[in-house]
Amino acid sequence: MMQTKVCIVGAGCIGLTLALGLAKSGVEVVVLDSASGEIEVGEEFGLRVSALSLASQALFEKLEVWQDIITTRAQSYQKMDVRDQDSFGRISFTAADFDTEHLGHIVENDVIRQSLIAQLNNQASATLMFNTRYKEIHQSDNDVFLTLENGQPIIAKLLVACDGANSNIRQTFKMPITFWDYDHHAIVATIKTQLPHDNVARQVFLPDGPLAFLPLAEKNTHSIVWSTSPEHAKQLQALSDEEFNKTLMAHFDGQCGLCEIVSERAAFPLTMRYSKKWLDNRIVLMGDAAHTIHPLAGLGMNLGLKDAALMIDLLSEDSQDEVISVRAQKPEFAPHKVLREYERARKSDAQVHIAMMQGLKELFEGQNPVKKLIRGIGLNLVDNLGPLKQIFGKSALGK
Repeated sequence: MMQTKVCIVGAGCIGLTLALGLAKSGVEVVVLDSASGEIEVGEEFGLRVSALSLASQALFEKLEVWQDIITTRAQSYQKMDVRDQDSFGRISFTAADFDTEHLGHIVENDVIRQSLIAQLNNQASATLMFNTRYKEIHQSDNDVFLTLENGQPIIAKLLVACDGANSNIRQTFKMPITFWDYDHHAIVATIKTQLPHDNVARQVFLPDGPLAFLPLAEKNTHSIVWSTSPEHAKQLQALSDEEFNKTLMAHFDGQCGLCEIVSERAAFPLTMRYSKKWLDNRIVLMGDAAHTIHPLAGLGMNLGLKDAALMIDLLSEDSQDEVISVRAQKPEFAPHKVLREYERARKSDAQVHIAMMQGLKELFEGQNPVKKLIRGIGLNLVDNLGPLKQIFGKSALGK
């Protein structure tokens, strides 16, 4: 029988970050994942990338993993340029506007996971169990009991579900969600362009959805995220590489010159999910298991990392020493009021960002002339008014 303070199901970026933070603060943690822990970051760029905010960078610096991430492969960006194709609206931010060296970094998800796993393998308080599935989960008032498929039992004081958007744990414990289909599919790919990206993250809002060019760690290479209608996505996927290149350049108004796709194209549907309940006694949801959001502002990974950062702070040994059980007169690990604090704070932040993304999607969608006028005036107003620009910029920085 294995006993631990925290069991995390799901070894994605969020689950691994939580595990590393807890292990470094002296909390025993076990991570379960049905997939292999072998990650190979090759010469080709991975299709799944994240735009990490300065707040996320600060978290990784605190966990002493950031240097490994940027040494492996990452690209900083010093400018964000956002345009509306159907109006005169445009807004841009530079790092100098906020007295920072950069606005964020574009990092492949596999690079983040590889660095986190390497650090966790050196933590005495952490146990990583890949290629491992659980068979049953039960809980009492004070513990969670897991039985693995091989029959091994695990007892934990807390179970954290980081098992993705279709969380099996969330479904098993009937934690209800609110969801809606964004009616968008996201196409992701790696492209090379005639002109260098100049460390600029670019996005253009098209009638069917936003198209982002994110700079990668080669001066003429970008990761694209094209969110569009399912019908249009199907058409784009059916194009030859040559036709796709021409279509991509035309829709991006030739900002970076000729385009050449250098990877496969992957497409996936976009759905908003928001769990109405993040806590069930000794089980909590985190990351995509608790919330998913439209990628148009690149907030998904950063929101999940904020979940992990708060939980690390709340469950660290220093914080736990301040929480004393009245009955036993000894430290109680992860008392209900601490877990409720996590739930209240993170649900509120997720609600704000989900509402903001939905509002932006609806504003920039379609060719209604009134909408075009409003968003054109609005973008230029924000771009030219210092205080408003500071507010929008700080949100993008994760502050």
